[in-house]
Amino acid sequence: MEILSFFLSLAGATMLLLFAVRMVRTGIERSFGASFQRIMTGSRGPLANSSLGLGLAMVLQSSAAVALLATGFMASGYLQFPAALAIVLGGDLGSALVIQILSFRLDWLVPLLLAVGGWLFVKVEERRWRQAGRILMGVAFILISLRFLREAMDPIRDSAFLPAIAEYLARDYVTAFLVGAALAFVMHSSVAAILMCVTLVQIDAIPFAAGLSLVLGANLGSAFIPVWLARGIEGEAKLLPYTNLVLRGVWAVISLFVVNVLLPQGFWGASQSGQMLVVAHVTFNAVLVVLAMPFGKLIATTALQFAPKRKTAADFVADIRPGSALDIENVGTPAQVIASLKKELLRMSELVEVMFRPTLTLYRDGDPEQIKAVQEMDLEVNACLQNIREFVAILPTKSLDKSKQKTARDLMEYAIRLETAGDVVAKRLCVLAQDLNEVHTTFSDDGWAELTRMHEAIRANLTLASNTLVSDDLESARVLSLEKTEIKRAERKSRKRHLKRLQLGQEDSFATSDIHLETLRAFREFNSHISAIAYPLLYKHGQLLETRLIEDMPPAEA
Repeated sequence: MEILSFFLSLAGATMLLLFAVRMVRTGIERSFGASFQRIMTGSRGPLANSSLGLGLAMVLQSSAAVALLATGFMASGYLQFPAALAIVLGGDLGSALVIQILSFRLDWLVPLLLAVGGWLFVKVEERRWRQAGRILMGVAFILISLRFLREAMDPIRDSAFLPAIAEYLARDYVTAFLVGAALAFVMHSSVAAILMCVTLVQIDAIPFAAGLSLVLGANLGSAFIPVWLARGIEGEAKLLPYTNLVLRGVWAVISLFVVNVLLPQGFWGASQSGQMLVVAHVTFNAVLVVLAMPFGKLIATTALQFAPKRKTAADFVADIRPGSALDIENVGTPAQVIASLKKELLRMSELVEVMFRPTLTLYRDGDPEQIKAVQEMDLEVNACLQNIREFVAILPTKSLDKSKQKTARDLMEYAIRLETAGDVVAKRLCVLAQDLNEVHTTFSDDGWAELTRMHEAIRANLTLASNTLVSDDLESARVLSLEKTEIKRAERKSRKRHLKRLQLGQEDSFATSDIHLETLRAFREFNSHISAIAYPLLYKHGQLLETRLIEDMPPAEA
């Protein structure tokens, strides 16, 4: 019974720790959204890129999240391999520093964090402040979960069960190393896994030697997380998490051998504490950054030799689920009707995303074959709309209640918006890319940066729109609506800056003026169409105003 209670307490504390880490990361991602992309894709040296990765990991509390961001931006062509690798290695060090901060006894902060964070999240409507409240509460939950971990160990610390396992792990450092790797991967959080190991050492539940082997193993296991999460990414970018895995794996094995075989038993002296374990973890990651950073280009060149052939736009289309998700011969139950429509819309959204993704690459390279391939995708998008229109037309209205009928109509209207978004890419942006390359000119640096930021933000909104379509989550719909307003604001600001550059007489701005302004309008219209999925959900929950006009306005004087 004692063992069962121990495992239940341990499982509860562990899940609270995982939830808290995710809560903090979610709050930060919702606060800053596409800003990370703008920050990460700047031009910097290896040291600056490593520092950037360090800072992002401390903010996101996850080296895996930084690795996924870098992998995604590399896949999109915004990051080169050496820069992305430096960011990932810096992210690992930043995650270690987060553990250093959280390992201090900060229980006295919990009531303050809960009070301030809860008030911000519940009482404040402004999105950034609400997410700040989420972040503060997440940090409080992390501290609470660590307290629970310590308390869970108290009843069993003096039993024969835990010391037996601890002594075995201390003797067999290879098993301890593998257990640490498995623990970090299963928990999907190196921060959570290593904090657990540190806590066990702090309360003398396991000896320092076993804790050190567990931590080194956790460093290897954490490198498997982005490999697993990025398994759907194709091309050169897929090699980034694998390269990080090889570097961390080799260094972890070398460190394991050194600390357990070559160093004398008394090397650590009397400092065999949980805090010393954190210092060892930070040192492990810092040394790896110092060793790998000077050889970034050489490592990249070696890794890229294993890169698969770069995919074309047509290849991306082939990866999308083939065929329609709609079966006109067998409509199914009302619940199946809505599910089938959403599946087809999700497929349609993926096609539109694949069309929009290479837009700026087409502007830069002007490859006629790529432009033609993107324009041909519009035919597939049109076919999706036709399938949805035919499916909705044959729905038996008698078997569907009014709410299901309205949902079906709303989904068909969104299909029309997606088809129009595809037309914006095929008939406007692709034509503008052709015009830009025919005149053999380029945008100004400032103009290109403005278009890049808008493109990044819209791609993030595409993902958010798909999530809203699948989940019917009101919070996601609100964020999507707010992001639409941000895109409008960005379009207005970019237009004003462009006109100011014209006034200052910048020649490159004169040469691309029409294309720049047309691209801004097309981006804004595209984003408006993909964001339309939020409106039915907002209206249903009374979150949408009927009109922007001020009511009871007195008539103008003659």
